[in-house]
Amino acid sequence: MTTWSVVKDDTKENRRPGRYFRYGILASLAVLVISLGLALTPGPPPQAPEPAFSERARAAALAETMQLRLAGGKLADAVSGAERQALIRAVTLLTTQARALTGPDHEPSPVATGTATGTPTGTATATPAPSAAPVDSPAKLVAELSASGAQRLSDAEESDGGMARLLAAVGTAQLLQASSLATAVGSAAPEMPARSLPSSAVALSTTPEGSCPPAPTSSGAAAGTATPATALAMTVKTEAETVYGYQVALARLEGTAAGSASQLLARHESVLAEAEALSRAQCVDIPAREAGYTLGPLFLESPAAGLGGLEAGTLPVYGDLVALSDGSTRQWAISGLLDAAHRAALWGADSGPLPGIVVDTANLPELPNTGPAPDSGETESSGTESAGKGTAPGP
Repeated sequence: MTTWSVVKDDTKENRRPGRYFRYGILASLAVLVISLGLALTPGPPPQAPEPAFSERARAAALAETMQLRLAGGKLADAVSGAERQALIRAVTLLTTQARALTGPDHEPSPVATGTATGTPTGTATATPAPSAAPVDSPAKLVAELSASGAQRLSDAEESDGGMARLLAAVGTAQLLQASSLATAVGSAAPEMPARSLPSSAVALSTTPEGSCPPAPTSSGAAAGTATPATALAMTVKTEAETVYGYQVALARLEGTAAGSASQLLARHESVLAEAEALSRAQCVDIPAREAGYTLGPLFLESPAAGLGGLEAGTLPVYGDLVALSDGSTRQWAISGLLDAAHRAALWGADSGPLPGIVVDTANLPELPNTGPAPDSGETESSGTESAGKGTAPGP
């Protein structure tokens, strides 16, 4: 009896390792099956890289311009006469700008209007603007055009060079168009953005003598290469020529035109001083002022129109400075571009749909059929001409 009991107990103990072994095998198989299942389950798709700030700014500008274009077309179809023609001019301008913003590698998108938010290296994207009342009146279109133009100038401050120039041109033209449209439809004229200066001209001119490094030798930038320094030097030279033009025109103008020219001459003298102060602060050689500059015979025959052409001729110079500079200098250049386009308009000169950019609109990509546009019977301005109409600006 005792022997049998001992044998029976030994048999149970010998069977336990086998049972544990089977449990281990089953557990290992379960872990293997679960692991294979997890490995075969597709993970989330990789996220697309965040678009650069310049691209977000371009997309926002295009979306808003397309919406304003569509709203302007609907408003033009509902009215007639001078108001209709003013709206058609706004639609024509917005169409050209949308074509420029589309570019060969982009398509216009019917997304909500928005702004490019965040810093150039931020993670924000073009975000929809807060819901607002529909653009159901010319006065509302004026307000929205003005807001869009101001936003484009703001985005230009942080965008890459070429895109900064394009956004500054779009914003400048939209602000001028808003002002022109307000006059035509009897709406309140929008306020122009406050002029931006890096600091006072006096502060900029206090760079100590001899604090600038020696001028680069021939091993530096190649001759003819566009640089921030060459763009700033050209701005100084252009402003000096413009001052001379105003001085010559003043001797041939009378009445209100002479008074306006006198005020704008003082403005250009101030801008020239600012440009020279910026040059000294950035150790850029200031071009020597010449005793006189060449003015065509048409300028002497019609000085008011000549001043309009002179102002329009400064726009590409400021456009170059916008593209090649950054920081406070770019802010100053954007303000200069807007001021120059405004002065050109005062003299009756057309700055085109993209002030500061010489462009043949025939080479811009066509827009798809995104909505009805009013039939104006007018041809689109190429934006390459700046001949003035000879009208005198107001004070």
